[in-house]
Amino acid sequence: MMRTILTLLLLLPTGKVYNQGYYSASDDRIILNNDKIYRVLNILNDSICSSELSFTAGAYNFINKSREFSFLINERLYDGYSGWKLLSTNSITDNNGGNGVKITLKNTDKQINIRLEINYLLYPGYPVIRKWICFTNQGTSDLNLEAVNVEDLNTSLSQISSVVYENYGRMKHLGMFIGNWDDPVVVVHEMTQRRGIALGNEAVSVLKRTAYNTTEDNIEIGLTHPGDDFPFRKWLRPGETWESTKTFICLYDSSDDGFQVVDNEVNEFVTRFIRPRIVRLNTKPTFVYNTWNPFRTFINDTLIRDVARAASECGIQEFILDDGWQVNHSSATSVKGWGNNYGDWEVDTLKFPGGLKPTFDYIRSLGMKPGLWISICSATTDAKVFKDHPEWFIINKDGQPGNVHMELQETDFHSSCFGTGWPTYIRNVILGLVKNNGLAYAKCDFSVATSAYINDNSISGCYAVNHPLHRDHQESFAVIFQEVLKLFDELHAEAPDLFIDCTFETAGKLQLMDYAIAQHAEGNWLSNFEEPSPVGPLRVRQMAWWRSPAVPAGSLVIGNQQMDDPDFEFVLKSMIGTLPIVLGDPRKLHAEKREMIKSWSLWMQEMQRKYDYMSYRKDLAGFGEPREGSWDGWQRINFQTRQGGVFGVFRQGAAETTRTVVLKDIDPDRTYVIRQAPYGTEVCRATGEKLMKEGFQVRLEKKYDGGIYEVGAF
Repeated sequence: MMRTILTLLLLLPTGKVYNQGYYSASDDRIILNNDKIYRVLNILNDSICSSELSFTAGAYNFINKSREFSFLINERLYDGYSGWKLLSTNSITDNNGGNGVKITLKNTDKQINIRLEINYLLYPGYPVIRKWICFTNQGTSDLNLEAVNVEDLNTSLSQISSVVYENYGRMKHLGMFIGNWDDPVVVVHEMTQRRGIALGNEAVSVLKRTAYNTTEDNIEIGLTHPGDDFPFRKWLRPGETWESTKTFICLYDSSDDGFQVVDNEVNEFVTRFIRPRIVRLNTKPTFVYNTWNPFRTFINDTLIRDVARAASECGIQEFILDDGWQVNHSSATSVKGWGNNYGDWEVDTLKFPGGLKPTFDYIRSLGMKPGLWISICSATTDAKVFKDHPEWFIINKDGQPGNVHMELQETDFHSSCFGTGWPTYIRNVILGLVKNNGLAYAKCDFSVATSAYINDNSISGCYAVNHPLHRDHQESFAVIFQEVLKLFDELHAEAPDLFIDCTFETAGKLQLMDYAIAQHAEGNWLSNFEEPSPVGPLRVRQMAWWRSPAVPAGSLVIGNQQMDDPDFEFVLKSMIGTLPIVLGDPRKLHAEKREMIKSWSLWMQEMQRKYDYMSYRKDLAGFGEPREGSWDGWQRINFQTRQGGVFGVFRQGAAETTRTVVLKDIDPDRTYVIRQAPYGTEVCRATGEKLMKEGFQVRLEKKYDGGIYEVGAF
């Protein structure tokens, strides 16, 4: 890669051109260039704008002159043309190979006194630019920041010939588009020119907003606006700095399918450079058990020991106790069932006479790590913490303690507000469980700001005006989610090996997963599918297909399939495409079936050791969305080492018994062996080139079955 890297730092415009990493700067423009993507920022007449975005200088320009960013301050619109003085440009890097520039600007009007730091990072080998903005209030009055568009560009992609790939990139949309919480990545694909731009949004939950053609062929990536369902707001006090969430754009061309950029460049960029928690985790779980189905809240030490012993004989690695282990300070026992005894998180000693530690020690003695379910934001009215600290709880629109998880009249518990002292309290509760009992897996559940089940948006957020961290209802959304992610980081700082499962309910909407959650929590309990085979396995594969590869498949925890399903092997094969979690009663399984399941567990552990397949997933060429009467498949091949990985092929009631499987992400010049799981029977030996061009035949005799295979370099 040819570029000049000097150790000079451009502090102020001087008339000279300086080069630093992936950028060069002069008086009137800044050029971003990593030999894969090229962007020109013009600084003229107190303005900053982008004028070129292409693969290389002079190539097809994906944009027209653009205002670069926009936001509201005290309800007044500001953008790149609003009058800015360039103060400095500084080289920046991150820990994952990113290199770029921070541009510091100060406004020139008399209305406000604000400083912006606009950050751009480029990465080796990818046509991607990551961007975020830091806002500093340098005035003497509070500022109300809203409608932040980190990227605000006018594209040359005509909406007449373009289609938007939305909803994790899996659905298509025509015309003006304004996305929502299910859009961590959106693709604008110009069909006639076979090119487009992927738009990545790293904002958390319901605060993300990505749009196209709201005026004319423009794109906006950032946070929700006033009037949206869950509007973003940040009050900036004098001297306060606030950093926006990150965005990224990725260019592509020569493609008739806009999703391919998600499956390839975006997928690889997220894995290699954003590096979600599950990717960073050195030892990844590959087989987890949870007690919720069928035991619900009716668990105790004797039951857990019996079930754990059977689960260990099936090769389970992590054993999670769900709701029912806890009791409030003033309660005798938690036998009342779901919806009770939340808040104090003391151990029910009638169910667990010695506390949790003896139970956890027994689980560990069987070779498994122990875990617990906990609602990180809920307390019932009988909880000591609710009585002692009523100021820690969400205030609803009627001025009363609220519940953002379910309609208040249906429950006896309330939701805490993370804009108070609650995060410190719940952090200490969880750390106490880690230090005193050896907790290794925390399933963090229930809504914190928005509900997966309530359609009335007024039942969301916190309406308190006297909570320490938020001033009003609009600001509460950003504060609550920010503090939840901060909680996860603080837990990891004290307990680095703790696996945090942030459920979709905590994420805020049905089956919601995004880049923000993936960067702070290892897993996401994504669903509760209790249908038996063959419907249950189909739903598992459908959900995995829908969410991945836009978000990391290894973080997708798709419940609630049961081990005692008569066709559990088909169930398990279907779950290997994500993070397999199983429920049910393993005591019902005869010894031969336990041994069969354990063989699968040992196989998954060996594949993870050899290939780290849990960090990867792409679509299998020629196979589409899982559906009844068809075939589907996926591949989890390590695209960095190209040593190999695993792949799965499924027949869901299809008429044909054979399909050709073509792989990708292997070395064309090497020889690979394909072995069928779990016993390693060799079925094919061929060069990578042949496997990627011609493939090989898979035959499944049963109408509902799957084949799982290892592909490894010979």
